[in-house]
Amino acid sequence: MAADDVAVAVERVAVGKPVNGVIEVAGPEQFRFNALIQRWLEAHNDPRTVVADPSARYYGTLLTERSLVPAGDAQLGAIRFEDWLRQPVPQR
Repeated sequence: MAADDVAVAVERVAVGKPVNGVIEVAGPEQFRFNALIQRWLEAHNDPRTVVADPSARYYGTLLTERSLVPAGDAQLGAIRFEDWLRQPVPQR
C-alpha cells in the first residue's frame, strides 16, 4: 500500500467515529512478494531475476499465500503499483 494511501486511511480513522475494533487497509492489488520485487527491478532496468524460496522466512515467520493480505473487508487504497512506480523520486 502506497504511503499516500496509508495517510488517507489514517486520516479517515482519526476524524471518523470510533470503531472499537480493527480496520484493515490494503493496496488495490494483490501480488506474490517475489512478483512485486521482480516488477520493481524491471522498472529500474535491473537485470537480476527473483527466485522464490517457499521455505524462506519473513522476519522469522513462514508465510502462506494469505499471510500478508487482509482477512476480511479492507479499505483499499487507490494508488496502483504501476502508478506508484512512475512517480518521480525526490532528490536528496
